[in-house]
Amino acid sequence: MTTPEITTTSATGARTAQHRRYLMCRPEHFTVSYTINPWMEPAKPTDTAKAVAQWQKLYDLYLELGHEVELIDPLEGYPDMVYTANGGFVIDGRAYVPEFRFTERQGEAPAFAEWFRQNGFDTVLPEEVNEGEGDFLLVGDTILAGTGFRSTGDSHREVGEVFGREVVSLNLVDPRFYHLDTAIAVLDPVEGARNGGPEKANIAYLPGAFDDASRATLEERYPDAILVSDEDGAVFGLNSASDGYNVIISPRAKGFEKQLRERGYNPITVDLSELLLGGGGIKCCTLELRAAEKE
Repeated sequence: MTTPEITTTSATGARTAQHRRYLMCRPEHFTVSYTINPWMEPAKPTDTAKAVAQWQKLYDLYLELGHEVELIDPLEGYPDMVYTANGGFVIDGRAYVPEFRFTERQGEAPAFAEWFRQNGFDTVLPEEVNEGEGDFLLVGDTILAGTGFRSTGDSHREVGEVFGREVVSLNLVDPRFYHLDTAIAVLDPVEGARNGGPEKANIAYLPGAFDDASRATLEERYPDAILVSDEDGAVFGLNSASDGYNVIISPRAKGFEKQLRERGYNPITVDLSELLLGGGGIKCCTLELRAAEKE
């Protein structure tokens, strides 16, 4: 059964919300018991019930917007499994499974692989260290690939071979932004204007998260991109989810919210402050399941 495109548009008609299918994981076992990124402080108390309640609001919002949400069962002992974006990278019904850098998360990979198999995805096991959609972002026909802290450069070659697409490597240099999805938000998956709209910018990014060469690459490829301030980046403002019109962001990213409105998007805020204690936000909790194109 094919779900129809959502027809909500902006006032100018330039942006249309596109149907999405996501994979999420309820944070029933969420806590911070180890440190694998600068946001994690085991000495700071966490509230699992609050994390679940905040996550539920994001889940409910996706359904309210007309998107599909699949769930993978959380595994006890893997508190970071809520960050399903790291659980794979999916294009055209093919799922490239992660190979986590840190032992604390390595037990998640078999669970994600099994979920993909059971749900009919062509499942590809990796040879290289990668952390799924945390470091791989699809923009048009191009895969933007992050490295510097988690995924290795060899995984960039591997993901290109798996999907047969151009891969553009970007080097992250600020440990706060250890995954690409904390420093770039894909606002529209199709390059160029959509539906006759004049706007060509389809990503937003934090310039300071990248080295000089990567910034130059982004400037050349996306000259109209939204440049987000460090203030908004530091509250995980860029760790957002967009359907092409609605962009779900942190309520503390005030400047980014204004920038989005100016570009014709509809920002919607969801507070995931409890999950930020583990170093994750909206996008971290959201893995896009891109089905195979129908002939």
